[in-house]
Amino acid sequence: MTLSAVEAAPKAELHIHLEGSLEPDMLLALAARNQVAIPYANADQLRAAYDFANLQEFLELYWAGQSVLRTERDFYDLTHAYLARAHRDNVVHVEAHLLPQGHTPRGVPFGAVLDGALAAFDDARHAFGITGGIILGLNRHESQDEAPAVLQSAEPWRDRILALGLEGPEKGNPPSKFTRVYDQARDWGWHLTAHAGEEGPPDYIVEALDMLKVERIDHGVRCEQSPALVRRLAEQGVPLTVCPLSNVMLKVFPALARHNLRRLLQAGLCVTVNSDDPPYFGGYVNANYTQSAAALGLSMAEQRRLVRNGFIAAFIDDEQRRRCLHDLDAAWPSP
Repeated sequence: MTLSAVEAAPKAELHIHLEGSLEPDMLLALAARNQVAIPYANADQLRAAYDFANLQEFLELYWAGQSVLRTERDFYDLTHAYLARAHRDNVVHVEAHLLPQGHTPRGVPFGAVLDGALAAFDDARHAFGITGGIILGLNRHESQDEAPAVLQSAEPWRDRILALGLEGPEKGNPPSKFTRVYDQARDWGWHLTAHAGEEGPPDYIVEALDMLKVERIDHGVRCEQSPALVRRLAEQGVPLTVCPLSNVMLKVFPALARHNLRRLLQAGLCVTVNSDDPPYFGGYVNANYTQSAAALGLSMAEQRRLVRNGFIAAFIDDEQRRRCLHDLDAAWPSP
């Protein structure tokens, strides 16, 4: 099968949840390995449950699925499987969300989560040439008083973590809850990002920018409800890590043809394309590009700009960014 230009191009993926990359077959295998009871007899039954009315319905299944992750080996296998799959989509740089706070209450050691995932990144660099690392996630629906303890637990790995992120259900959980812990992460030299404007209002995007001082926004598609915010995002070059298939599956948009990806791109925003939780939402990063291009009528120049934006938005130094853009130009020359 001949790949399209966007499929063959080197790409960055900046919004992927490692726990959300758990394929049904691996979930069942880990459940058996760790003797965890789950209410699904086979992968087809599990896939049939991937029909969500909203973010909360998805999160309930997502949280149940991550219960099979218990050991360092599990987190290694999970992460390596995703990176190998991303390599098939010609992804060369990955910044992946990981949420130790979702596992430690079950007795999983904090170090098992990070050591397993980081070892898989090390091996993927050698095996596939993929660069990148971990965005340490915080559960926004938990008390903000727990967040400093999460950061304290992460201190032994502070030099190996790329960024701090904020995830989970937005409604009733504004970014402003977490100002103190974001200040600490900034002092450590971490990059900063946060989920905002997926189900939450544009005001949450503003809070993330002004109070958490994030460098980019995960999702952010509801910014369109505020023309002033759209102008600000464009003028300041704040990237949005958009996940089109996820947005449709979670009913943020009724259909991919109704997504605002192209409008935001045409408004001058640094929009990027990502897969979020690909087994749950129907596609890895290439599927998000190709299906969005078909549904929205994206030109080749617009598709290339989206790929380029991924490297512009990445948490990498200027030299690596120059190399990545050079490689993109070589693989897909600008028209």
